[in-house]
Amino acid sequence: MNINDLTIGNVKEIKSLFGENTEEKSNFLQDYIGKYVICRTYSEGVNAGFVEKIDETGIVLKDARRIFYHKPLDNKLSWYEGVAVSGLHKESKISGPVTKVIVETYSLTLCTKEAQESIIEFKTNES
Repeated sequence: MNINDLTIGNVKEIKSLFGENTEEKSNFLQDYIGKYVICRTYSEGVNAGFVEKIDETGIVLKDARRIFYHKPLDNKLSWYEGVAVSGLHKESKISGPVTKVIVETYSLTLCTKEAQESIIEFKTNES
């Protein structure tokens, strides 16, 4: 078999043998476009913003704010997941909004409307 003679269908069939269905993954991720999320990564930390573009290799966040120190508004909740539900406590520290391209492994947590408003309206940390 000559690799140059392969059709797109052949390539998809070969990919399926390895359990790879990138079209399905991409379609799943596309559901997050336009949503306000908290995005956690290893080197970029915790950021919140609107998903502008997304795939398996990275994400573009519009109006992204890095959350340097986070404490949920509701003290019964914890971690950044608590922030995604209740918003930011006044002791939190965050950056101003920017467009951010993150190219690394990430996780997303959808924010409630209340949390979104809290993060967007939160005063920028002054250095």
